[in-house]
Amino acid sequence: MTLAVRGAIQVSSNDADDIQKSGYRLLETVLSVNKVSCEDIVSIIFSVTPDLTRGNPATAVRGAGYTDTPLFCVQEALVDGQPGRIIRMLLTYRGGRDRKPCPVYLDGAEVLRPDLPPLS
Repeated sequence: MTLAVRGAIQVSSNDADDIQKSGYRLLETVLSVNKVSCEDIVSIIFSVTPDLTRGNPATAVRGAGYTDTPLFCVQEALVDGQPGRIIRMLLTYRGGRDRKPCPVYLDGAEVLRPDLPPLS
């Protein structure tokens, strides 16, 4: 069965290293929380807010060894009032029906989904 889970993280600054570290941290947290192995990943889509211009989160993921995983990064639509410095992620993976995907929002991105309980 193919499943998908969302996540987001707010980056501390528009710095290539911060963007890459935050993107990788978001991926690793989503994988851990959802108990997804690297072999079960189908694809990963990242988006970044327009104020993140100095790096690409997919670069860090590719550099960490995800060489056979389809990765894609796009710019979020510019929407008045949206929080800045946000990386969003959509992870598609193979999994069973026994576990509902658990979204992950970190480091200030929790404001995007106030309906979700905080990670424990």
